[in-house]
Amino acid sequence: MMEKTELPTGRQLIALKNQVVSGFSESNWRELGAITEMLDEVNRHSRLLRSLRWNDDDYDGHALQMLKDMIDARPDNFPLILDYIGRTCPAGGEFISCTDEGARRIVFSPMVFSVPAEKPDINLLSVMMSFDPVLRPVYQTIKSAAEAAGFRCVRADDIWEDSTVIQDVFSLIFRSYVVVCDFSGRNANVFYEAGIAHVLGKHVVPITQNPDDIPFDLRHHRYAYYLNNGEGHQRLRGELEDRFRTLAKRQTQTNWA
Repeated sequence: MMEKTELPTGRQLIALKNQVVSGFSESNWRELGAITEMLDEVNRHSRLLRSLRWNDDDYDGHALQMLKDMIDARPDNFPLILDYIGRTCPAGGEFISCTDEGARRIVFSPMVFSVPAEKPDINLLSVMMSFDPVLRPVYQTIKSAAEAAGFRCVRADDIWEDSTVIQDVFSLIFRSYVVVCDFSGRNANVFYEAGIAHVLGKHVVPITQNPDDIPFDLRHHRYAYYLNNGEGHQRLRGELEDRFRTLAKRQTQTNWA
């Protein structure tokens, strides 16, 4: 006699839903749909992927219902779902960015931002700084150093993918391996962006024209001091290129979610 597949309890189903909400991307939903032979249902759902994309309040409910529908359609899907979710976003903790080998991982689910569907790019370096035209030569200096070390360098004003600037900034930081933060002028946005980068486990490289502009909580970190002139740019380029090359050597030791 064939053994009957054990079905999840209500609490188990909710626990699975919570894991999914904390870590699933659109790609994960489609992969799970393919595994459970319900890819068409996932793609045709009127709200599931849309509510995930826009971080809508009804996403939890749609995720829960889709998991239940998958199991109701075929009870044998339950162990497949358990296995996939367990490997994709384990209950013990899922880190949605990157970290060096051996570091602990943490769980969090942003309430203000949408998590990008794209994975972090090991070759991407981003720059957080004031958009003041006077700093344009500084950005070009950073970009030159980054490219010499093998990185692709991007600043937030180089992209326009979302209707809100801060979502583009978050997405850029999320996808980056290195984040350069210019604290010159004590720009509040840069302070905020540096905090996001640290929480996401990025390699943050602080630079400044004035050491007093470095926030007190960050003054124990090494930073590059520069003058905004030709000689200062040349010196900054050399210092940053050395730092970027050092970080590039760590790329193969990095874990990606």
